[in-house]
Amino acid sequence: MTATLQTIHDVPVLMCAAEGGVIGGESDALDLIGDAGYQGAAWVAVPVERFDERFFRLSTRVAGDIIQKFVQYRVGLAVVGDISPYTADSSALRDFVRECNRNRQTWFLADVEELRERLRG
Repeated sequence: MTATLQTIHDVPVLMCAAEGGVIGGESDALDLIGDAGYQGAAWVAVPVERFDERFFRLSTRVAGDIIQKFVQYRVGLAVVGDISPYTADSSALRDFVRECNRNRQTWFLADVEELRERLRG
């Protein structure tokens, strides 16, 4: 997996490249969490393109399983990119994203600049 460690407002963030393996389950999440821990990252930023499409269909429980691993290991997860094609078709996903963005564990953000702003405060 191609990922680089960046420090944003004194927060170490593992920035994943858009190229790389698909993230589709708990084992993929654990790989990211392990890499983050090895590199000393408090957050992992993953481009939307890396997620299996099932992640965005809440009925599959893929998002819940992946996010739960990040919560369990106390590593923040930022899903970075345009998810509007998925939220346009699902009010449940829109509600889920809104709730996640209210907290300090998982964020759905438009771009890296928005991540920088969120980590500032």
